[in-house]
Amino acid sequence: MKLNADFSQRVLIQTHDMPWIASPMPGVDRRMLDRMGDEVARATSIVRYAPASKFSAHTHTGGEEFIVLEGTFQDEHGDYPAGTYVRNPPTTSHTPGAAEGCTIFVKLWQFDRDDRTQFRMDMEEGLTGDQVSSKILHQDSRETVRFIAMEPGAMLDETPDGGAEILMIAGAATEAGDQLQKGAWLRLPEGAPLRLIAGEAGAKLWIKTGHLPYATAPKV
Repeated sequence: MKLNADFSQRVLIQTHDMPWIASPMPGVDRRMLDRMGDEVARATSIVRYAPASKFSAHTHTGGEEFIVLEGTFQDEHGDYPAGTYVRNPPTTSHTPGAAEGCTIFVKLWQFDRDDRTQFRMDMEEGLTGDQVSSKILHQDSRETVRFIAMEPGAMLDETPDGGAEILMIAGAATEAGDQLQKGAWLRLPEGAPLRLIAGEAGAKLWIKTGHLPYATAPKV
């Protein structure tokens, strides 16, 4: 499967308008945003766990990065409430689930194969700045991942090297004349300027930059 696999194109999806598609695991549904491959895929998705649902134990051959959007994600390593950012690099393993249900934004097979840095953190803790507050969640030679909180009317104006990808966590903003509501997912190609203006309630967003030149299908 190839879905939004042309990384030279701007893509905007209001994810709340998408239907849920059942995964092979009962009780786990997803909204696919981009994908290169079938069940083993370079993939970006919104995934919803019904109460008491879980995936079988598995190893992250290509790595897994996710944000807990709603509820509490769980595995044998602990509980991950909404607002948690998690990186599980290649070779890590777990048995994920959610006793009370949860929704996550997840990216698979998008790690440097030699990355072994595993961590989780509260995205909002330690924000710095005024009208546009930010926190670096992860940074390496391939990418920078940030959480950004914007006051009403504030502007984020930059042209990221290597493209950009944004998930609107809360509030709303406009970009190139488009409204990005809560849940909106935007991907900008390399060289494209980003000029994001927060709405009247402000905006909170996750943003990754620099990573698009490394977008390839998994080799398994």
